[in-house]
Amino acid sequence: MSDIFVFGSNLAGRHGAGAARSAVLHHGAIYGQGIGLQGQSYGIPTKDERIETLPLPVIEMHVRHFLAFARSRPDLTFYITPIGCGLAGYKRPQIRPMFDGMPENCRFAETWEDPDL
Repeated sequence: MSDIFVFGSNLAGRHGAGAARSAVLHHGAIYGQGIGLQGQSYGIPTKDERIETLPLPVIEMHVRHFLAFARSRPDLTFYITPIGCGLAGYKRPQIRPMFDGMPENCRFAETWEDPDL
């Protein structure tokens, strides 16, 4: 199984900070690609093309697409960072429920457990 780093991205694919930057530097994310599998990473949009935060229902739609993809790829293990909880400004209790019922090949990264966020 290959490990995939799942990060919050923007639709412009500008991976300049936070987990998105780590995705570029260490996991093969492609600058200019805002959605989907890229190297050993997967981008879930939390911001739009103008780098404005997306509404929660739009993020949830992108999470649903990701979960469908993850179900179709049981050969991969997905490590989900706290998308939307950094520069996008949402709190973990607003985002985490979007992943309820996620497939067995998905795991929350340890950074979800930070009690101050």
